[in-house]
Amino acid sequence: MASREKPKYEFGGPLGAAAIVTGLPVLLYFFVFACNDISGCPVPFLLEPSALSWERLKSETGWPEGGVWELGSWKVTGVVLGYYLVSLVLWRALPAHETYGTKLVHHGRPLKYRSNASSATMAHLVVCALGTYVQGADFVCFTVNAKYPNNDLRELAAGGHTGNLVYDFYIGRELNSRVALPFFGEVDIKTWCEMRPGLTAWILLDMAFIAKQYRLYGYVSDRIVFTTIAQAYYVFDGQYNESGILTMIDITTGGFGYMLSFGDLVWVPFLYSTQCRYLSVYPVHLGWAGIATVSAVFALGLYIFKAANAQKNVFRTNPNDPSVASLSFIQTRRGTKLLTAGWWGVSRHINYFGDWLQASPFSLPTGIPGYTIVSAGSMAAASHASKMLDGRKVVQGQARGWGIFFTYFYVLYFAILLMHRERRDDAMCLEKYGEDWEKYNKL
Repeated sequence: MASREKPKYEFGGPLGAAAIVTGLPVLLYFFVFACNDISGCPVPFLLEPSALSWERLKSETGWPEGGVWELGSWKVTGVVLGYYLVSLVLWRALPAHETYGTKLVHHGRPLKYRSNASSATMAHLVVCALGTYVQGADFVCFTVNAKYPNNDLRELAAGGHTGNLVYDFYIGRELNSRVALPFFGEVDIKTWCEMRPGLTAWILLDMAFIAKQYRLYGYVSDRIVFTTIAQAYYVFDGQYNESGILTMIDITTGGFGYMLSFGDLVWVPFLYSTQCRYLSVYPVHLGWAGIATVSAVFALGLYIFKAANAQKNVFRTNPNDPSVASLSFIQTRRGTKLLTAGWWGVSRHINYFGDWLQASPFSLPTGIPGYTIVSAGSMAAASHASKMLDGRKVVQGQARGWGIFFTYFYVLYFAILLMHRERRDDAMCLEKYGEDWEKYNKL
């Protein structure tokens, strides 16, 4: 009797998955409490750990008197669920472009997807804009039985059925997580989460922080405006080209488990909006020269990302096009071609570098970050600072530079994410192309 094939683990296997599942929520809570509008970013006791006490920790972080039980709220839960419902209604009600994905490995048939994420986000923003116009900066913006359809088209994710409960929960067992709901019909949960509530909430949170800055200071800084515009473009560009994700590894191979669901719904909106949250409290201006510099970095990264992907797509769909006809390539035994010139002669994943480069200006406007909130009568407040509405002042002082962990964490994390994705892609291509891929890597 043949022995069962040993599971192929990623992310450190079951222990790594368990650490990520428990560690990521703790990290996000740390970001919220350790960089705040109560005492500073970072909180002062992190700069003076020897003087730490439980009372000081609670007062500087704003830890609720009732402890962890006050971290949640039925009202907030209801608002979030209502927001998801609105997003689902817009997915069904708005006009959509219907696209077929890649063929399923075991069934040889593709599934159909609805794409209208950008118009759904625009609808959210229009409602928020109208509400803000009527109520001002205090407007709160959005602040059934189901069954699996198409059982004959269900598939398990390639790495999501190892038999280890913790690891499979993290990676996800179901490849195409679809449910059939009354009125809504068949909903692909994975692509819906990937492109809608989390990305839209990212922009809504940025806009909320702009409103917060205006409430506190009576003006809006150029830094927070630039950051919001750059991040909004990033979101809208991805949502407008929504059908492009149907060929990405997350959709074609990955299961829908904790990794994707937490990443889409929690990690993206709450971590990625950290820069605007910081700038809402420390509203310094960048100036035209600074705006021009970060804009140039953003434009260069965007150009590399777009040009590299466009060249690859043209080569795949129309290799006789004059823009790619003269480029060298490797003819694989599978019958496909691997481009070895142009952008793809510079690096195997030059598009990843462009993606990282265009995302770095999300953090750059925060400059050398760090601030402390002090009373208006203190010695520290005598230095140049921005006065807050309650009489306190925001100064950098000894916190200058220490806020880098919070506002530049995204840049570091995104680099690690892309490097890990490159390794996963490389492993998949090696399995797919064999010796041809080894030859490609040596060029």
